[in-house]
Amino acid sequence: MCLLLRDTEDHIAWLLQHGWHEKALAAVEAGQGRTELLNEVGSRYLDHLIIERKYAEAAQLCPKILRGSPSAWERWVFHFAHLRQLSVLIPYIPIDNPQLSDTAYEVALVALTTNATFHELLLTTIKSWPPALYSASPVISAIEPQLNSSSMTDPLKEALAELYVINSQYEKGLSLFAELLKPEVFEFIEKHNLHDAIHDKVVNLMILDSKRAIQLLIQHRDIIPPFEVVEQLLHTSKSCDKKYLLHQYLHALFETDIHAGKDYHDMQVELYADYEPRMLLPFLRTSMHYRLDKAYEIFKQRELVREQVFVLGRMGNAKEALSTIINELEDIEEAVEFVTDQHDDDLWDELIKQCLQKPEMVGMLLEHTVGNLDPLYIVNLVPDGLEIPKLRDRLVKIVTDYRTETSLRNGCNDILKTDCVNLLVKYYQEARRGVCMANMDEEAQGARVDEGSSRTGERSSSLRTLEIKSRTRCGARCCLCFDPLSIQDISVIVFYCCHAYHQSCLEGGLDSMRSNSNARDSDEGSEDDDGSPSAESRMRCVLCTTAAA
Repeated sequence: MCLLLRDTEDHIAWLLQHGWHEKALAAVEAGQGRTELLNEVGSRYLDHLIIERKYAEAAQLCPKILRGSPSAWERWVFHFAHLRQLSVLIPYIPIDNPQLSDTAYEVALVALTTNATFHELLLTTIKSWPPALYSASPVISAIEPQLNSSSMTDPLKEALAELYVINSQYEKGLSLFAELLKPEVFEFIEKHNLHDAIHDKVVNLMILDSKRAIQLLIQHRDIIPPFEVVEQLLHTSKSCDKKYLLHQYLHALFETDIHAGKDYHDMQVELYADYEPRMLLPFLRTSMHYRLDKAYEIFKQRELVREQVFVLGRMGNAKEALSTIINELEDIEEAVEFVTDQHDDDLWDELIKQCLQKPEMVGMLLEHTVGNLDPLYIVNLVPDGLEIPKLRDRLVKIVTDYRTETSLRNGCNDILKTDCVNLLVKYYQEARRGVCMANMDEEAQGARVDEGSSRTGERSSSLRTLEIKSRTRCGARCCLCFDPLSIQDISVIVFYCCHAYHQSCLEGGLDSMRSNSNARDSDEGSEDDDGSPSAESRMRCVLCTTAAA
């Protein structure tokens, strides 16, 4: 047995002696020799590959040869670092079972910062390795000197940003993410509440995603005021359509708060004219913070006629505005609408005067001024011999429309008169009648008979007194004797004219009125001819009847 073992080890030694390291390693793995030989054979095999400069093969064999030995792994990590070949070993370096010292991982990462060809691997490694394995500070210190040098690449810059995040230096990380135009920068800002740190990053954020950037800037305009955004966009040297970005921002700001960007409304007029002319009129109608003369010049240069008309009207130059509508837009309907809005009678004469110079305009004017001007007035101003296209058809239509309108008005007037008469008769009949209110104490006494309704009776009595005080004109006093209405054992009568009397006072007053009336009207019959009670048997308000007489 010893002889056999000796022969196996001799065979492995012979293979190593003749440079057949791979076969020797295979023999050890096949169990033909002691397992203690594995480290020796593996180490000699790795040394052989290193001497042959087969670094990739050596790195690939490390997991098989070094297995779970942290010390062996660290020795070879430092050895590869000395040879400046760590880039081929890093994909095989274990991060658990075994876990190496933080120094080994830091050396590996720092080694990748030295060559631009390794920067992509560095970024991948930083994203894949758990941050607890190493300290980010040594790696950051190795990268920062390259920030302003030609060796700085985008992957290295992103790797530095990731290291800043690991090291809780979020503002520095934000600067690099914004510079690299990373789409996730907006989530990064919200996650770490970095709104105060975006003052100098407006342009980068706008270039990256203008919609999300504008929403962010407007939402936090108390932190990043509009003048900072405008100044950065105006003076940026970056390659972008800064005027369009500025237009997008100011438009969104105006829709959110019309006064927030009032200092830039003159600028907005030009931006709207360049990028979104359809939004000009709503803007002009809403804003009061732009110069009319400057806006008019912009519209004139760009031949924006309707905007010129609006500005001329606001400037008070209504005649020129009207002339622009007729001569350039040739839209008589808009001209009529413009004159109607101005509420100036002289403008109607100006409109007719200008339309008379164009025969086709006269006919259109006749069609659209019904209800505003008398068509006969326009026809009388038309010079003799002036040919107006489709004049006969238009006059027939005017007459028909006029007759229809007159008929509708007459019908409405008849309905209105009938309603007025009916309502007046109804009001008169109701106003002639009195409302007899029983003695309050009697009501209260009757209410006490039923124990369950005592509170209701008291409430009704108090509400009745309140109603009398609120609806009578004499301050809850009789209009004849001027005593309070709430005298015991005396009923109260209130008329719809809001005059109130004691029943005894009213009856006495009416008797006096009847005696005087009989002396004058002894030969006249009852006032009502429809069978209703006569004046003598009906109570009336003394004051109102006397005034009417």
